Amino acid sequence: MRRADKAAETGSSAVPASLVGAWTLVRVDNVYPDGHRIELYGPHPQGLWIIDAHGRYSMQMVRAQRTGFAANDKSKGTADEYRAAALDSNAHYGEVWADGTTLHTHIEHASFPNWDGKSGASPYTLDGDRLTYTVAKPSSGAGKGAHGEVEWQRLP
Repeated sequence: MRRADKAAETGSSAVPASLVGAWTLVRVDNVYPDGHRIELYGPHPQGLWIIDAHGRYSMQMVRAQRTGFAANDKSKGTADEYRAAALDSNAHYGEVWADGTTLHTHIEHASFPNWDGKSGASPYTLDGDRLTYTVAKPSSGAGKGAHGEVEWQRLP
């Protein structure tokens, strides 16, 4: 359900002020049933999540160290270069809102096309300037029973 639809249903449309602003990525891990973790974008992922007062957001995540395309032309990459580019980054934009300890999103478009138009809800915590949430079905590894854990630090 989109934020606008939820707002019409509940009479509330504002994103909590505590979520508004710019956030930098701290970690994004897949956690498997046996407890082991995979750092999806390496040990020091880079990312930016911007949320405005109306709940519109834009999010980008990338592996800190990436290899460029040898041809220096996006349209002339090799299969391995395209695969690495897809696995080493994630971006989407849409709407976000929260109620209680649940973060809701509606993704309009994503670099992972299977997420286009998808809505979801994730438990989250906000501890000072650290926001952490879980993703029930991450874009990779979910078939092996993983869930995602993502942590952001508020930017000044």
